[in-house]
Amino acid sequence: MEDKKHSKSLLEDVSMDEAQVSSLVEKYDAESRYRRLTGAQGLFISLWLAAMALFHLYTAGIATMPITIQRAVHLTFAIVAVFILFPATKKSSKLKTPWYDWLLAIAAGCVTGYIVFFFNDIARRGAEPIDYEIYLGIAAILLVLEAGRRVVGNVLPCMSVIFLAYCYFGNYAPGIFQIRGYSLSRIIQHMYLTPEGIFGLALGVSATFVIVFIIFGAYLSQSGGAKFFNELALAIAGSKPGGPAKVAVVASGLLGTINGSSVANVATTGTFTIPLMKRVGYAPYYAGAVEACASTGGQLMPPIMGAGAFIMSEFLNIPYLSIAAAAIIPALIYYTAIFTNVHIRARKKKLRGIPKSDLPSVREVMRSDGHLLVPVIVVIITLLMKYTPLRAGFIGVVAVIIVSSLKKNTRMTLKDNFNALVEGARGGLGVALACALVGFIVGTSSLTSLGLTISNNIIDISGGNLVLTLVMAMVACLVLGMGLPTTANYIVCSTIIAPALIGMKVLPLSAHLFVFYFGIMADLTPPVCLAAFTGAGIAGASPAKTGMTATRIALASYLLPYCFVYNPMLLLQNVEIVDLTVLVVSALFGVITLAGSFEGWFFRDLKTYERVVFGILALLSIYHDFWISVAAMAGIVVVMFYFRKSARDDSSSEDLEGASA
Repeated sequence: MEDKKHSKSLLEDVSMDEAQVSSLVEKYDAESRYRRLTGAQGLFISLWLAAMALFHLYTAGIATMPITIQRAVHLTFAIVAVFILFPATKKSSKLKTPWYDWLLAIAAGCVTGYIVFFFNDIARRGAEPIDYEIYLGIAAILLVLEAGRRVVGNVLPCMSVIFLAYCYFGNYAPGIFQIRGYSLSRIIQHMYLTPEGIFGLALGVSATFVIVFIIFGAYLSQSGGAKFFNELALAIAGSKPGGPAKVAVVASGLLGTINGSSVANVATTGTFTIPLMKRVGYAPYYAGAVEACASTGGQLMPPIMGAGAFIMSEFLNIPYLSIAAAAIIPALIYYTAIFTNVHIRARKKKLRGIPKSDLPSVREVMRSDGHLLVPVIVVIITLLMKYTPLRAGFIGVVAVIIVSSLKKNTRMTLKDNFNALVEGARGGLGVALACALVGFIVGTSSLTSLGLTISNNIIDISGGNLVLTLVMAMVACLVLGMGLPTTANYIVCSTIIAPALIGMKVLPLSAHLFVFYFGIMADLTPPVCLAAFTGAGIAGASPAKTGMTATRIALASYLLPYCFVYNPMLLLQNVEIVDLTVLVVSALFGVITLAGSFEGWFFRDLKTYERVVFGILALLSIYHDFWISVAAMAGIVVVMFYFRKSARDDSSSEDLEGASA
C-alpha cells in the first residue's frame, strides 16, 4: 500500500489543473470546444448522448439493421447533438444553447431522420428524387456543412464546398479537369439519397466500428484505465535514466491506441508526464516534443489504432486484423526510435530517473488494477477468433463492465456507466461529422471520376518516378493534415492520392498505410503541428521550437513509410523469415544510429564528422538493397565498438588525472 500512496502523491503533485487542461485542449482541438450545459438543457443532451451510445451498443451486439438506416440514425443523433453542444462562434455562450441552435438541431434531425423513415420508399424508386426532396437535400447539405464547421473547423467544410461546386461548375474547369457538369437534382440525388455521398462508406464505418471502440475507450477510462496505464508506465520506466520521458512513451503508446486524437492524448498523459520530465532536467520544449511524438504514435499502434484503420479495412476489403498485423512492426520501430532518442538525451545530459521510493512497484500496480488489462486482451482474442471489429468492441465494453466490478476500487456505479455512455457518444461526434463531410469529397470522386483524374495527373507530373510520386504524396498528406482531422485526411488522401501509388505498382496495403502514416505525422510537422503545440502549452515552451524538436525526434518515422513501400515484408506481406529478420534488424539499427547522430552522443560526445558518418550509415542500413543494408549494419557495429572503446579510454584518462591530482 505504501507504493500506492507514493504513486498517488506523485500524480497529484505534478498534474495540471483540470480547467487549465480544458482551456489548452480547446485552443488546438475543435472537438473539445463544446458547451458545458447544466439544468434541463444539460439533462436533455446527456440523455440524448446516452441514448446514442446505447443504440450503437444494441446494433453492435444484439440486433442489426440495414446499413443505410444505421448510418442515417447515427448522423441524426450526432448532428442534433452538435448543434446543441457546439457554439456557432467563439463568442457564443458556452453555458446555454440559444433558441436558434435548437431550431437548427430540430431541422437537422428532420432532414437526416427522413432517410431513416423513408429509406424503403427511396430504394423502391431507385433514389429518383421527388420535388420536395431536392429542398430537403439542399437543407441537409447546408446543415451538415455548418455542423461540421462547428465541430471539426473550417478547412474540411471549405474543401467539401469546393468539391460540390466542381460537380455543378465542372464544365468551366480547365484542361483535363473539365467535365460536363451535373444538374442540381442529380447532385442532390447522389449526395443525399444514395449511399455514395453523405451516407457513404466513411459514415458507415463511423456508425459501426469507430463509435463502438470510442465507447469502449470511454468505459475503460471511466473504470480507471487511464490512471492504471500511467501508473504501470511509471512503475516500469520511472526509475530509469530520464525515466519520465520513457514513462511518456509507454503510457502514451498504451492510451493512444484507444484514443484516436493526438491532441486529446497529449492532454490526457502530458499533464502528468511533461511536468515530471521538466522536474528531472529535460528542457520544457523537449518534454513537450517527446509527449507529442509518443501520443501521436498511439494511432499507429495495434490492436485498435485510429478510426482510419477501420476505414482502410472497408476501402481495401480486407479483414481489420490483417491491417493491425501489418502495422505491428512499423509501430514497434516508431516507438523504438522515440525511446532511443529520449534514452540518449538522458545519458548525454546525465539525467536521472525518479527515486524508486517515490514510485509504485509493478507488482503493486498489477495487484491493484491489473485486471483492467483483461478487456483489452479480450478484444485482441475476439479479433484473433475472427469476430468482426464491431462485435469485438461490444464484447470489450461488456468485459470492462464485468471485470471492473471485481474490485471495489474500479467498480463502476450507475453514474459511472451513464457518464461512460455520454462521454463515448460525445467522443464520436467529431468523427461522425468529419465522415459525413468527407462523403461530399468521395461522392464527387465517384460521380465525376475526379480521383482518377488527379491520380493520373500525379503520375504524369512525376514522370513515372516512384520516389518523386511518394514525395508528392507525402507533401500532400502533410499539407492536408494541417487542417483536417486524421480520419478525414486519410479518407481524402486514400481517395485521390493512394490510387496514384497503386498505379505505380505499389501494393494497395502499402499505399494506404503510406498516406495513413503521413496524415497522422501532420500532427508533428510544422507549421501547424497541433500535438506539438498542445505539448508546448502544457510545458510552457515555444510552440515553434517544440514543433521542430518533435519533427527531429520522429525523423526516422518520416522515412519508415518509404521503407515499407519498397519492402512490403515489413508489413508481413510475402514473408521470407531470413529477409524479414534482416529488414527488422537493419531498421532498428537505423533508428538507433540516427538518434545518436542527431543527439551528437553515443557512449560519448561525437565530433561533427562522426555524426555525419553515423547518419550516413543509418540511412544506408534502411536502404532497400539487402547487401547494402547488411554492409551498413556491419559498419555500424564497428563504429559502435569504436565509440564505446574510446569512451572507456577517456573515462580511464579522467580517473588517472583525478588520482594524480
